[in-house]
Amino acid sequence: MSLGAQPHRGQLRVFLGAAPGVGKTYAVLAEAHRRMERGTDVVVGFVEHHDRSRTEALLHGLEQVPRHTVTYRDTQLTEMDTDAVLARRPAVAVVDELAHTNVPGSRNAKRWQDIEELLAAGIDVVSTVNIQHLESLGDVVESITGVRQRETVPDEVVRRADQIELVDMSPQALRRRMAHGNVYAPDKVDAALSNYFRPGNLTALRELALLWTADRVDEYLQQYRSEHRIRSTWQARERIVVGLTGGPEGRTLIRRAARMAAKGSGSEILAVYISRADGLTSASPKELAVQRSLVEDLGGTYHHVIGDDIPPALLEFARGVNATQIVLGSSRRKTWQYVFGPGVGATVARDSGPDLDVHIVTHEEVARGRGLPVARAARLGRARVVAGWLTAFGAPALLAFLMLAFEPDVGFANDVLLFLVLTVTAGMVGGLLPALVSAAVCSALLNYFFTDPVHTWTINSGRNIVSLAVFFGVAAAVASVVDLAARRTQQAARLRAESEILSVLAGSVLRGEAQQEHGGPGPSLDALLERVRETFAMDCVALLERADERAPWTCAGSVGAVEGGEPPVGPEDGDTDMPVGDHMMLVLSGRVLPAEDRRVLAAFAAQAVGVLDRQRLLGEAEQARELAEGNRIRTALLAAVSHDLRTPLAAIKASVTSLRSDDVQWSQEDEAELLGAIEEGADKLDNLVGNLLDMSRLHTGTVRPLIKDISLEEVVPKALGGVPEGSVRLAVAEALPLVAVDPGLLERTVANLVENAVKYSPDGKKVLIKASALADRVEVRVTDRGPGVPDSDKDRIFEPFQRYGDAPGGAGVGLGLAVARGFAEAMGGSLEAEDTPGGGMTMVLTLRAAHGRGPTRPRTPAHGALPYPPQRPGAPLQPPRSGTAPHQPRSGARQQPQRSGF
Repeated sequence: MSLGAQPHRGQLRVFLGAAPGVGKTYAVLAEAHRRMERGTDVVVGFVEHHDRSRTEALLHGLEQVPRHTVTYRDTQLTEMDTDAVLARRPAVAVVDELAHTNVPGSRNAKRWQDIEELLAAGIDVVSTVNIQHLESLGDVVESITGVRQRETVPDEVVRRADQIELVDMSPQALRRRMAHGNVYAPDKVDAALSNYFRPGNLTALRELALLWTADRVDEYLQQYRSEHRIRSTWQARERIVVGLTGGPEGRTLIRRAARMAAKGSGSEILAVYISRADGLTSASPKELAVQRSLVEDLGGTYHHVIGDDIPPALLEFARGVNATQIVLGSSRRKTWQYVFGPGVGATVARDSGPDLDVHIVTHEEVARGRGLPVARAARLGRARVVAGWLTAFGAPALLAFLMLAFEPDVGFANDVLLFLVLTVTAGMVGGLLPALVSAAVCSALLNYFFTDPVHTWTINSGRNIVSLAVFFGVAAAVASVVDLAARRTQQAARLRAESEILSVLAGSVLRGEAQQEHGGPGPSLDALLERVRETFAMDCVALLERADERAPWTCAGSVGAVEGGEPPVGPEDGDTDMPVGDHMMLVLSGRVLPAEDRRVLAAFAAQAVGVLDRQRLLGEAEQARELAEGNRIRTALLAAVSHDLRTPLAAIKASVTSLRSDDVQWSQEDEAELLGAIEEGADKLDNLVGNLLDMSRLHTGTVRPLIKDISLEEVVPKALGGVPEGSVRLAVAEALPLVAVDPGLLERTVANLVENAVKYSPDGKKVLIKASALADRVEVRVTDRGPGVPDSDKDRIFEPFQRYGDAPGGAGVGLGLAVARGFAEAMGGSLEAEDTPGGGMTMVLTLRAAHGRGPTRPRTPAHGALPYPPQRPGAPLQPPRSGTAPHQPRSGARQQPQRSGF
């Protein structure tokens, strides 16, 4: 390098982490050792090992530049000494935490600005950053984790990196690392696993990291193709419409669309087949059935639409479903067939506009022909009619001019045949009327120009008169036959379209019934009405019913187009109606259907009534199932309480009998013990009856929560009156947002959870109650160190009358957790069971934060919180403050552990 020349810019390599603790710093130091072993001059500008022994061990053997000390508010803090690194001028500098904010008073506000100086000086830098620290993802990360990242780095800084390497780890593996103490200190593990490092949070962060990295890969590829002038097509997460013709290429198009949709989550495939009104006959019903099954297997939907013109119908359908991409196959027409028009693909691409991307996909059937001819129809359209009339008038005049100009001596009979060809052509192009007019014009021209005497309207020879008469008769007959054939072809095409629609309808019903037999949802009335709307291009469709002739019409189901009007509420509100029986009617709004369409409409209407009847029968069956479940509950109740009710009753009876005995003199201690036994038995009965009443109210749907905005500090302490003193440690963070709950139901829910946890906790192990705010919800976590429950039984423990296999003697009928979950769901929350790191069970009660009172800053449970203040055993619980709160123990009663779902 010559004197005065600027040094080349260094290269930046960034290790992007999906979450804290995945091993970014470890990977950076390992990379530093590899480069140093290859002879590269490597120094450590700044690395924070966070007291992780394995990471700290990798620092040994690497040269570390001493840090710069900065005084801030009477505190000595250290930062990277950028000047020292520049003076040392290594080939590679390892600088950890790219998004770090420097101490005020430092040379630069952010560490990435320090790194920019090193890069400008020609020093290669290896750094780290987590996905949650990217500026553009701040809001997304906050909505997922409930924590706002204050240290961020502009996305462009990371995007400019010469290399980006993703450091990834599955959520389960990362949580195991944390539970083993490889990431945080032991006293911080529980709080971290319960809040930021929840499996759902880690999965979402991992997805963000993968998508962001994939996007960066796309940028690299786009840059490469731009530099090499490579033309490319970029796909997006869109709604993709696949145009099917019924030909064998449809399978290729569907698979191609599926690959496009797989590139991003949320993409949807909609396959559509349009039956042309002019009688397209190249569609194979069998092939369409195969393609329908294929698209449904790939997660898409199949649609059958009738349209007079395929390109406008396809575009109208695509815009109606808010699609952004259309996939079509290359035309199967021969080369010479393009003289009749550009084809469907070219027309759709031309008329799609800027809001729709059209993809033309090649396949093996390109230019092989359609295999079956395209039938003609009586409804010829304006262009065909104009062409027919031009042929009727212009073609005979042109032929006459040519024959007079060149004077070919072909004979009168051949003259007649030439003009007959024109008449037949007019009939084939324009139909019956142009053919008859052409016959009249040709007869007149033959008479005037080619029949002796010429240039007169008289005919000398009788044979010529016969020839002209036969000519006109043959021309009229041929025109009639051509017109009749066209009309028959049109009718056949229409019947074919109707049969295809009915076949699709029958297939949908059969598939729905098969799904219903296997526990699926079965056929849907709304889906069937939507198919009616699509098939007949209507705005709205409604199925109306009434009890009798004098009763008003009511709507059993309706669908409307995206921009359609309101569904009809009576037969007079629609344009077309189809009665079904005496008291039901299918009403359509949008246009008046011709008479020939009503046959298919009648089939749809009959099927709609059948689907409605099936849905109602399913509802009745569900009610019967609920009644049967209620009977099962009552039977189980009688069987379960037969022992649990009699046991405390027997104890009470024995104690009372003993006290009333005259032949025994009881001491004060003995009397107190017997009275205590009576009180204990009464408490057991009270709790058992309360749980039974609560479960009964949950099953009958009579629980009506009175939702209020209340603080957890007002409810949670009151729920701990029934547990032994010193058995619970309370660690509820301060300044939590209010929760929208029924105070009475919440108190009973927490009491059941705590009593269940205390019952299973080993001696000397306290139950921990923590609460924290996450986004728009508040979580209460009740953690014990008991034996825990396998994953396969975590849902079963919430069922009524279910107890886990190792339940202690006298564990009850198994209602505590069932009641707790029922109350939680009634308040709009949820209750789930998780494993406690290190052994045990954690019940996670999720509640809705009060509206407008969400957390303003990230909160985590306080570590080392003082144990719950001791309470006097037998202290009365405050009664719930809602009219529908569950049963509570009487004042002064000593509450026993609740019967749980274990």
